[in-house]
Amino acid sequence: MLTAMDFSLTETERDLVELCRDFATKEIATRAPLAWEQARCDTALLREMGQLGLLGMLIPEEWGGIGMSTVGFVAAMEQIGLADQSLAAAWQAHVTIGSLPLYLFGNDAQRERWLRPLAEGRVLGAFGLTEPDAGSDTRGIRTKAERKDGGWLINGAKTFISNAGTDMSFGVTLLARTESVEGQGPRFASFVVEKDTPGFTMGPKMRGIGWKGLDTRELFFDDVWVPDEHLVGDPEMGLGQFLGTLEVGRISIAALSLSLTQAVLNLSLDYAKQRHQFGQPISKFQAVQFKLADIATELEAARWLTYRAASLRDNGQPFLKEASMAKLKASRLAAWAASEAVQIHGGLGYMLETPVARFYCDSKVLEIGEGTNEIQHMVIARTLGC
Repeated sequence: MLTAMDFSLTETERDLVELCRDFATKEIATRAPLAWEQARCDTALLREMGQLGLLGMLIPEEWGGIGMSTVGFVAAMEQIGLADQSLAAAWQAHVTIGSLPLYLFGNDAQRERWLRPLAEGRVLGAFGLTEPDAGSDTRGIRTKAERKDGGWLINGAKTFISNAGTDMSFGVTLLARTESVEGQGPRFASFVVEKDTPGFTMGPKMRGIGWKGLDTRELFFDDVWVPDEHLVGDPEMGLGQFLGTLEVGRISIAALSLSLTQAVLNLSLDYAKQRHQFGQPISKFQAVQFKLADIATELEAARWLTYRAASLRDNGQPFLKEASMAKLKASRLAAWAASEAVQIHGGLGYMLETPVARFYCDSKVLEIGEGTNEIQHMVIARTLGC
């Protein structure tokens, strides 16, 4: 059923989006090539974003954030992602899965202790879900939390966890198996583990083909004890809590995908107008024109899906299906558009010194993160009654 959708922003939100555009152009874009070359997370830039209020976008002012709408966050993400996908990835992970569990499911004491510094941009947030033997199959999680001495003893390992190992990181909120109930299967809970907790260690920064500026690591928990105050939300509903948070994360990945597609479209259009072959710009050749036209058309369709999912969330309506559709459509488009952009650039597009090549390397992970596209197909099919 079609319903009227309002994607308009308030005047304050429009000002914030403009702030993001200026900051991305003047600060992020100029430093992105070096961050890529050095494969490091530019926490100095993230701290500057925190000072501007951008790290608490979806958190109310009461807890140190700025209370922006999801539609506004998507619009801001489009601007940041145009400049640097790695930094935008770190930012969106912090704003969504790194912060929202504490806001949505934490108590006031936890919000004051951990959420406020996250929202004010003083520390960087991370969430630990994926494990060596459990990714898409979340019920396969083996990290275990057992009751001990008025708290919980945690043992296990997480992998592909972003934002936990920087000089700005506070630690991680993780999902762990607590107990199994006969006939009902395992139960899960979320816990905060701070960075310097005894027994909590991590591996070196992992190296990927893209998102080189994102700090991603393996995390290890060897008899890590935390008090009851570190349990976030219902001790039997941790999995459901996190899956609910992932719905927002999928909207943010869709927005990040929109920004990448817009970036490679801009680069390809500019290059096609400047590059001459056979006595004319290659933008005059139908083969190139059709590529650009297809990217632009698909981008508008993906953008509508993404903003619709964001608008549904803002209006308190279910958005599970729409978030998965947006993530599926936008991420698949980004990977395809990046490949077409490299083709338009020819040999130059294959050189890592060019922005289009870096965007190409960044594009594939968009089909994997926050739930693979295969998982999105499954979610959508289930909402159709399959």
